[in-house]
Amino acid sequence: MNIRAYRPGDCREMAALFYDTVHTVNARDYTPAQLDAWADGQPDLDAWDRSFRAHTTLVAEEGGRIVGFGDMTGEGYLDRLYVHKDWQGRGVATALCDRLEAAVPGPVETHASLTARPFFERRGYRVVRSQQVERHGVLLTNYVMVRPFFAKADQRNSDQKRTGGGRGPLSVFNEKFFSPFSPRKGQDQP
Repeated sequence: MNIRAYRPGDCREMAALFYDTVHTVNARDYTPAQLDAWADGQPDLDAWDRSFRAHTTLVAEEGGRIVGFGDMTGEGYLDRLYVHKDWQGRGVATALCDRLEAAVPGPVETHASLTARPFFERRGYRVVRSQQVERHGVLLTNYVMVRPFFAKADQRNSDQKRTGGGRGPLSVFNEKFFSPFSPRKGQDQP
């Protein structure tokens, strides 16, 4: 699998992957009406392209085919993360997240679907709150989640010595980033 930067020529294939993933992978957690509201099959490709170019956007490909993509703002908002239905559980999302998270210096926020919540929890994200997002008059549940900022290993070791061990990496968690966020309207992530 190769991970590379987004190119405008990728947009149409990414939109198709998004639609197929939502309507297959997320079908276990959302109703058909919710899936249609989330991904109606008619994205504004110009708006998607502008958004992808404004963010750090990465594409995972295998054999010339896009198998996943994700994008992150410079402020640490993970806007989209989608993996092809046939590539679920193969480390695509992990590889994309590793690279995207490394691109920002502080905590990362995302609005995770019911389906994606366990993946983000395994990565150390914590639920700040659940919310209802309206798409085309239909409500969908998602979770505002934050991956805390962790100090560098040498700082963590110093903190643990000073405090008598601490609780591991969470002992240096910066509490101010766990306060409620104002809701963001992600392009496509309920």
